Amino acid sequence: MSDVLKKLSKVIEERSQLDSKESYVASLFEAGLDQILKKVGEEAVEVVLAGKNEDDYQVVYETADLWFHSMVLLKYRGIEPSDVLSELERRFERSGLEEKASRKS
Repeated sequence: MSDVLKKLSKVIEERSQLDSKESYVASLFEAGLDQILKKVGEEAVEVVLAGKNEDDYQVVYETADLWFHSMVLLKYRGIEPSDVLSELERRFERSGLEEKASRKS
């Protein structure tokens, strides 16, 4: 796993244990799954909207927000980022069309 993802995962873990008045991550954990999912959804929409514009930096900025909130979701669910990376690595073994077709069953 990349060093950045390892560091981010550790920071999210540490901050999730803090008082919700001291940490945004802790406040998301306290609010629960629905609030975390809402944030992931909001960030996904912002990535889509940024993608429609010509400002590449905005796409990068919004994607970073989406990745961050996705990492919060993973941590909340007890899923390690390495699990996602392993799934991506597994997909290298087949084409995107094969992968998509395998999900239809």
